[in-house]
Amino acid sequence: MSEALSSLVALVERLRRDCPWDREQTPETLRTYLLEECHEVLGAIDSGDPNALADELGDLLFQILFLSRIAQERGSFSIEDVAEKISAKMIERHPHVFGGARAADADSVRQGWERRKQRASGAGDPLGSLPASLPALASAYRMTSRAADLGFDWERDADVAAKIEEELAEWRDAERSGDSEAEEKEIGDLLFSIVNLARRRQIDPESALRHAQARFRRRFARVADRARESGRAVGDVSASELDAYWEEAKAEE
Repeated sequence: MSEALSSLVALVERLRRDCPWDREQTPETLRTYLLEECHEVLGAIDSGDPNALADELGDLLFQILFLSRIAQERGSFSIEDVAEKISAKMIERHPHVFGGARAADADSVRQGWERRKQRASGAGDPLGSLPASLPALASAYRMTSRAADLGFDWERDADVAAKIEEELAEWRDAERSGDSEAEEKEIGDLLFSIVNLARRRQIDPESALRHAQARFRRRFARVADRARESGRAVGDVSASELDAYWEEAKAEE
């Protein structure tokens, strides 16, 4: 272990020993912080700032070391055990690197990975090992990716696009019928189909949605600025004027 990593491990040990707040933490109390750090890493990746990414990865690494330290105190495992387990797993799942197997391209590597995971789990449900706590969008992406790697996928992107049109038409029927439960189902199917299209086009839907949210936030902030410049609050501006401000904000980008 490098000096920097050894120092960080020692720092975690001291915090657990000398800090009242750190001593009280458990894996359950750290769940929120771990999730927050994961999302901050994603934000740093989106920003394209390597310094921000290094900083956020450090925060995430701290959470991993902290959880490992708690486990060691309980006699469960240590950070060394964590490292050994992931090393063994990566070697087993990369026979084209560490064994005699061959992989033609990245797709064949991913498909082989999923097949080996399925065999190792011994579970009858190929999707059963996906974490139940995954956000719905990320879970849908992983579900469709795993199913595709196991051979269950659309033949053409155009077929997925047609499915999206079909689901949109089915939502319209549900909306006209006034059936709110049917509407929820059809909107869910529509979202799931869009995730499928994103996956096939090698677009991360989570990242695409975050970027769309960032664009909306920037543009709506500009809309609010224009309203204030006119001496009004956003809620006091007519819908047609807000639309015009929105189009101006889009054009400015």
